[in-house]
Amino acid sequence: MKKIVIIGGGITGLTAAYSLQKELINQDLPVEIELIEASEHLGGKIRTLRKDGFTIERGPDSFLIRKKSMERLVRDIGIGDKLVTNGTGQSYVLVGDKLHKIPHGSFMGIPLQVRPFLFSGLFSPLGKIRAGFDFVLPKSEVKEDQSLGHFFRRRLGDEMLENLIEPLLSGIYAGDMDDLSLMSTFPNFYEVEQKHGSLIRGLKRTVPKKKSQKKKPSMFYSIKGGLETVVEALEEKLTETSILKGIQVDHIEKKEAGYHVLLSNGEVSRADAIIMATPYYQTAKMLSQYDFVQELQKMKATSVANVALAFDQSAIKKDLDGTGFVISRNSDYRITACTWTHKKWPETAAPPGKALLRCYVGRPHDQEIVDLSDQELEEIVLKDLNKIMKIDAKPLFSVVTRWKKAMPQYSVGHKAMMDRIAESMAEELPGIYLAGASYRGLGLPDCIDQAEAATKEVLAHILEKE
Repeated sequence: MKKIVIIGGGITGLTAAYSLQKELINQDLPVEIELIEASEHLGGKIRTLRKDGFTIERGPDSFLIRKKSMERLVRDIGIGDKLVTNGTGQSYVLVGDKLHKIPHGSFMGIPLQVRPFLFSGLFSPLGKIRAGFDFVLPKSEVKEDQSLGHFFRRRLGDEMLENLIEPLLSGIYAGDMDDLSLMSTFPNFYEVEQKHGSLIRGLKRTVPKKKSQKKKPSMFYSIKGGLETVVEALEEKLTETSILKGIQVDHIEKKEAGYHVLLSNGEVSRADAIIMATPYYQTAKMLSQYDFVQELQKMKATSVANVALAFDQSAIKKDLDGTGFVISRNSDYRITACTWTHKKWPETAAPPGKALLRCYVGRPHDQEIVDLSDQELEEIVLKDLNKIMKIDAKPLFSVVTRWKKAMPQYSVGHKAMMDRIAESMAEELPGIYLAGASYRGLGLPDCIDQAEAATKEVLAHILEKE
């Protein structure tokens, strides 16, 4: 019997196993599936803590509605009725010591309506004029890649980048804008500029116009009971998949017929094909004998931590209508953002009369903060919150979560590197496929897209060998 091994039990590996299992049943193919996870916990960075009526996400708390694959998966595994949309209050940016409303009529911080930006206190008059240069600057020379920072500085200027675009995008990538790859993160911005000349003009023409609404439409979904509900439902569905937890893969050896997967418990698992849904540094270790795979070691990853704090709502003196704020890197604070979770997810996050705030730390140039003790992190966060929101009460409780090397950085040239590696793997390691946050998109829907693409490739490879 043919066998497919999936290494890594995060959302990518789980989706791959589920998709493979469905296809094998539908096509009545006698193929065994084995999922190997190094920890005792499936789901990767998806972790939900349910405590005293609070739902606390220790990892991601939502996914984009406009990227359809995650919603499709949730409905397919039978929990579509648990989908909830975010509260649609105002979001803010902290510049200096002041919270400014994120101007309406923008797309990822790029202005699509002139009036809200002209009246915003986020930018100086010169900053607003400089952003307007986008309408007259020629499109950039054709490039294989460039940094996000270089691209946005040229089109819109320093203030627009540092006070709005960078704080918003850093919440996704936790990276240095002057190092992150444009073509691996937002290639659509480059394509719009090349086609229309002006980035603003091009986005106005291409971004779907929203109907006039009193409230801003929801952009995110979450799940009643937390995102770990998805992991639990997926695991229940994997009835035809062998799941090994708490076992690491030490090495992968190529054989005449398929591969041998050497496990930390001393056993060897035979595989005709493999999906590696593992971080880049683990993948490089498992395939250490292949020089082209070692190119992955050029990658970097930042570490981050979040501190969830529960309060009585009366403790928040400066209570604003909104879902939270991000922070300009020019501000003298160590937190990078704060989600007012009880307002973002009013149906699920906190009991009546309670507040739940989740603050984030770990800038690219402030990595040492992640290694501080829980008490030290709580003190830093409370000090910043007191300055920003006049919160001087002690929390009912706090929950600190650290994620080491959890945010892979797509540096300039990342896409070309991944293309080279994929080409070399097809020649030298046929039947092994990479999928996951380290490679071609790190959001939950991106990981699901990669898992489903890898599933198709694995099946094609298996059927080709019949």
